[in-house]
Amino acid sequence: MTTLAELAASRCMPLRGAEHQLSPERAADLSKALPDGWRVVDDGAAIEKTFRFDDYYRTMAFVNALAFMAHGEDHHPDLGVHYNRCVVRFSTHDVGGLSMNDFVCAAKAEALLQR
Repeated sequence: MTTLAELAASRCMPLRGAEHQLSPERAADLSKALPDGWRVVDDGAAIEKTFRFDDYYRTMAFVNALAFMAHGEDHHPDLGVHYNRCVVRFSTHDVGGLSMNDFVCAAKAEALLQR
């Protein structure tokens, strides 16, 4: 089974085409490596988590760190930014659903909170 540390240490790869889309079974297996709060949504097309913070400043600090990480991986989430929370949603549009890149970036998003 893949661990959170292994995912966080991985890098995103350029992926294009449905052959890179994860099976529902593989997505469920990778979901087990992520901390509580992550869930598969949209019939397996995305993963999502709401991160909660004490105030807007901390929310924006997380959003900016997440944007920096996503830029470096060239894999960008959809974000819902609010006063004390940020909804993070990963999906690989070029494969039509979930790919390994989504789980790698989810693990890297979690690692941002450990700094």
